[in-house]
Amino acid sequence: MVELVRVENLKKYFPLEKTFIEKLLTRERKWVKAVDGISFTIRRGEIFTIAGETGCGKTTTGRLILRLIEPTSGKIFYNDVDITALKKAELRDFRRRVQPIFQDPYASLNPRMKIGDAIKHPLEIHGVASGREAREEALKMLAEVGLTPPEKFYNLFPKDLSGGQRQRVAIARAMILKPEFIVADEPVSMIDVSLKASILRLMLKFKEELGLTYLFITHELAIAKYISDRIAVMYLGKIVEMGPARRILTDPLHPYTRALLSAVPVPNPEKKGRKIPIKGEVPVSPINVPSGCRFNPRCPLASEKCLKEEPLLIEVEKDHFVACHLVS
Repeated sequence: MVELVRVENLKKYFPLEKTFIEKLLTRERKWVKAVDGISFTIRRGEIFTIAGETGCGKTTTGRLILRLIEPTSGKIFYNDVDITALKKAELRDFRRRVQPIFQDPYASLNPRMKIGDAIKHPLEIHGVASGREAREEALKMLAEVGLTPPEKFYNLFPKDLSGGQRQRVAIARAMILKPEFIVADEPVSMIDVSLKASILRLMLKFKEELGLTYLFITHELAIAKYISDRIAVMYLGKIVEMGPARRILTDPLHPYTRALLSAVPVPNPEKKGRKIPIKGEVPVSPINVPSGCRFNPRCPLASEKCLKEEPLLIEVEKDHFVACHLVS
């Protein structure tokens, strides 16, 4: 498959704010290493999923690829063009082809803007359509996402809709420009369980119709199993395992991936393999990351080498990469 996105040694460090007293006592600057040197590619037409617990750097990665925030260092290539170097006019064209679907549709929709106006707004911003033509396109898109009759929903406000309906509006707004690439950040995490499958089916429908490529971000491996072609598992700003979805989900090699999978509910718990225990949670703010393997404080299999030496992400078999001393 042809490569669409290539990320090379991407980093994003956020400066830690100091109190007045701390500023007087020291000049040392501390950083939150949200994304700390990750590399991967996304192939045209695939669904590439980044998975991991909250605080692992998934959302920051998505925002970097959208150029909503600037990287500390590293490169992001889209169609072999380094988007980190794009100027304003070039960035405008990039954003027409690349669209986001955010986690919270209520927060991403203007509460004072009618649904129809929110959907047609991208057409007007990019000069694709205006007036009656833009309205007709918005009505068509409302019908496409299952909000029918579209005339009924066109003049409603976000507060008038359910969570599932608002997410359909967010999808409609992203799709109306007929983009090539979608960054979907936890698009079903705030939706009732009974509606998740219908939203995922809607996203897959657009993938087939428009030939879309997705970066799909989730903390739910059950969702990743349903929708992914390849999966990258992140922990504290690093990718710890990456490969074909079936390989990652049926025979994971990294202890963190295995622990995440062992926590996924199954219909018959008696047939499930042994639960992998991990201690504690991801640090809320990864300022002073552990030395060696970042997972070692929580890993039940950590050795002396894990405490001292950071493992590299290496290819252990075709297209399957793991960063673990127990595997390499």
